[in-house]
Amino acid sequence: MSDATEIPADDSPPRRNRLPLILGLLAALAAAAGGFYLTFSGRILGPGSPQEAGPNALPDLAFVPLDPVIISLGPASRGRHLRFTSQLEVVTRHRAEVETLRPRVLDVLNSYLRALEPEEIEEPGGLPRLRAQMLRRIQIVTGEGRVRDLLITEFVIN
Repeated sequence: MSDATEIPADDSPPRRNRLPLILGLLAALAAAAGGFYLTFSGRILGPGSPQEAGPNALPDLAFVPLDPVIISLGPASRGRHLRFTSQLEVVTRHRAEVETLRPRVLDVLNSYLRALEPEEIEEPGGLPRLRAQMLRRIQIVTGEGRVRDLLITEFVIN
């Protein structure tokens, strides 16, 4: 019955092994130091990187202006009109060929814009879709690889 002979119960939790934590911290420190060295020495994002290079030369482009097109928007629009002006971005060596086809391009644009409903023209997100449709039609008329883009310079509904 002696209390001195009893072994006291230890209520503290067992000691954790901290070796994985220390190894993880050392690995993270080594990775950070290696990344700093590679960046600072120029091996990553070095002098030949696009960030430090000067501006690129402009591609060989020309612009072919198209005549303004005025289209009545049909009977549902109550006498409203669309004024449309644009330019074609072309490769310089194809400029003369595209200028020769300007009447055909204007015909395609007239036909397409005249067939549209007023709601399609007036909707807020409609212009990028219309532009893509017109560009595709122009590329079909002029042939692949001649017209790179359609730049809309005026799109007014009155």
